[in-house]
Amino acid sequence: MDLNDIPGDAAEFEPSAPAERSAAVNSMVDTDARLELAQRELVTLMTRLTGDADGSIETAIEGLAIHRIVNPGGPKHAVQKPAFAVIAQGSKRLYVGEDVYDYDPMHYLVSSVDLPMVGKVMISSPAQPYLGLRMELDTKEIGALIGDESLPQGIASDASRGLFVNRLNATLLDAVLRLLRLLDTPRDIPILAPMVKREILYRLLMNGQGALLRQTVLQDSQMNRIAKAIRMMKENFVQPLRVDDIARDVHMSVSSLHHHFKVVTAMSPLQYQKNLRLQEARRLILADDVSVALASQTVGYESPSQFSREYSRMFGAPPLRDKRRWLEEEAPAL
Repeated sequence: MDLNDIPGDAAEFEPSAPAERSAAVNSMVDTDARLELAQRELVTLMTRLTGDADGSIETAIEGLAIHRIVNPGGPKHAVQKPAFAVIAQGSKRLYVGEDVYDYDPMHYLVSSVDLPMVGKVMISSPAQPYLGLRMELDTKEIGALIGDESLPQGIASDASRGLFVNRLNATLLDAVLRLLRLLDTPRDIPILAPMVKREILYRLLMNGQGALLRQTVLQDSQMNRIAKAIRMMKENFVQPLRVDDIARDVHMSVSSLHHHFKVVTAMSPLQYQKNLRLQEARRLILADDVSVALASQTVGYESPSQFSREYSRMFGAPPLRDKRRWLEEEAPAL
């Protein structure tokens, strides 16, 4: 008896293949439709929540900020803290070292360590302002979730860049929407917000490059050691850099620290420290109105001329000219 003579099985198998393909196609269509509806709601919700604001708004939910930007201006230098970010409207470009990351309403961004970067809103207008949100990531909360024995095992991952962009899906966006809706019922925030944030962390851990988040908090992983080194450098960036001491404290050789540090941050420890110093000096000069000489000394520079050269190279102008430019950009339009 050959296959064609088998009663029932073969006859039933052939028609099922197109049926299964049809079901898969329908499922994809339903998923795309869910995502599109959720994205529309996100724009509507954030438009209402931000009102006529222009800039960042800290919300009643701890660690959650929403953004509405009409006139983005030039690139902004900042140290990106561990965070999860979603765009409702517009797009953004980030520079980390020599790497470039673009993301938009179809993608989300995760930063797992503190990273000096340059960011620029790429698409924004008065008619369609940039709308986005940022949820800070707490390593203790990630660690607690990873310690849950019910959490499915993730894919192992070596140390990699401490920032990634991944495609957004309807399931993750649904949790984001539920978190934002809580802003309309403040009494629910203390109880429900931690639960929804935990779900978002779970979705991130199980989705795409979420294994990198696991590595950040897993003891003795290379990513965890680099995260510790970064924290030490942030706390002591004014002091002379002693890579040997940092390597010893995080249980790595000096060569291994240099290698993995650059893998994670896209820069060497010395470049990282210089970036931190210059960004803090700029904050002191622009926001606190500190003199250039005092700012350079405060962040650890001994040579004013070296400070001015490195400041100009990073921000595109010497300190005083940069301050005049910043004041002109911040001046209210007549």
